[in-house]
This record gives sequence, C-alpha cells and structure tokens, in this order.
Amino acid sequence: MNTTAAQWLERANILREALPYMRRYSGRSIVIKFGGHAMESQEGIDGFAEDIALLKQIGMNPIIVHGGGPMIKAMLSRLNIETKSVNGLRVTDNATMEVAEMVLGQVNKSLVAAFNRAGESAVGLSGKDAGLLRAEKFLPDGQDIGWVGQPAFVNPRILAAMESAGIIPVIAPIGFGVSGETYNINADTVAGAVASAIGATRLHMLTDVQGILDSNKTLIPELTPDQAEVLKAKGVISGGMIPKVDTCLNAVQQGVEGAVILDGRVRGSVLLDLLTDLGQGTLFRA
Repeated sequence: MNTTAAQWLERANILREALPYMRRYSGRSIVIKFGGHAMESQEGIDGFAEDIALLKQIGMNPIIVHGGGPMIKAMLSRLNIETKSVNGLRVTDNATMEVAEMVLGQVNKSLVAAFNRAGESAVGLSGKDAGLLRAEKFLPDGQDIGWVGQPAFVNPRILAAMESAGIIPVIAPIGFGVSGETYNINADTVAGAVASAIGATRLHMLTDVQGILDSNKTLIPELTPDQAEVLKAKGVISGGMIPKVDTCLNAVQQGVEGAVILDGRVRGSVLLDLLTDLGQGTLFRA
C-alpha cells in the first residue's frame, strides 16, 4: 500500500514539474529533426510519434523534418547504382536523385502513418509542396556534386495553415530550384531553415550521441556561440558534428530561442528536454 501511494505521489510530482513548461510552450512552434538509428526501427518510429503526439495534445505545434541517408544508401546498393563521394558528400546524379526522392517519400509516409496511429493528424510534405522550400545548388569548395541543394527560401504559409488546422507537418528534405529542378538537401539544414523562417521557440536535432562532449567525454549542457567557436577551433567539436552545430548557431542567431542537439535513441528525450528540469543534450542560445 505504501509503495503504491509513493508511486502515485511520484507521478503527481512529475506532472507538477511539467505544468510550468506546458504553459511556457503552449501555442509555440517546435521544429524537430528526426534522424539517426531511432528512425531505422519501427519501435523507434512509433515511440517518437507517441512522444510528439503528446506535445501536440498539450498545446504545442510540432513540425517534423526527417532524413533518410542510410535508407537511400541501402536502396542504391540494392539497385546496383554506383555512387561516389567528394569530401564525404554523395555525388547525386539523375539516377541517385530519383532513388533519393523515392526513398524519402517512403520514409515520409511511414512517419505520417505512425502519427496517425498515435492519435494525431499528420500530413507528409516535401519542399515542392505549395512552394515550401526553394533551393539552390550546393557547391562545397566550388565543386559541383550534382543535385545537392541548400535552402534558399522557406515559405511558412503552408505550415501556418496546418497549424491552424491542428495538423502535424512531416517534411522530407527535397527542394525545388528556380527552374523547377529537384534537389536533395541535408535534413539538418532544412530543419534549421524551417525553424528560422517561422521563428520557432525550439529546434531539436536528434542524433546518435548525447550532445556535445568535452575533451573528457563529459556532456556540455549549454553553449554560447562564442564558446562553440572555441571548441571547434580546438577540435573538440569536429567531423559530422560541425554542420549540426553550425545549423544550431545559425538558427539562434536568426531568432530561434534555443536549439538543442540530443540523443534520439533515448525514448522521451524531447519530452525530458521540454517538460522537466533535467534538460537533455546540449542547448545553444544566442
């Protein structure tokens, strides 16, 4: 009896702790980039959808941007389509672009179905829909790597319309060029551009690591832009983490209140960050 009463009290305390955060974020837009190993299993997808559905049900306006790189790579291999890389970036010719668009469409619909199962209405989009995301060719170090783009303009009107209708937008990172050409875009970059365009309260970047770790492999809970630049110069922030950090820094400099890199493999990590005193990952603020 005492154990049961203690358990109920613990649950009540969790709700009390969450209440101020519910009030703070009610009616606010939260952009979440979903990627990494969490999206490679149905269990991970369903758990993520249930967590985001809860945010929607308590009054937040989540917007999802997803990746799909590992799935694209696997499909290219199955189809025996050879690919090559330039400085770690996949060269995207016509055949590769067709496969990328097809696979991202499949991933998009599987996420939409998961949200619907979780009790929320969701609609899948790419940047082509209603002119959501205009792109321009991405030329790293001046090199042409094919149909790889970067965001040039995000039109927030369709997202505002979905918010008014109570719908969760699920965005695949495909954009269109000025002549109607199709571009594959890094999902992290798309999430940052969307968050900046709508003035999101939070940008969450789900990854396969805790966040930014210092030289002793200890999580750094919060970084300013200046501190992040110092860590980049020292090599503490390196490799594939650099573009994620740059996306977060650019977002907060464009008006997003906070951007967080956190571990998407941990069930409920977004809920813990938004609704508890614990926080999760590494927070960037201007």
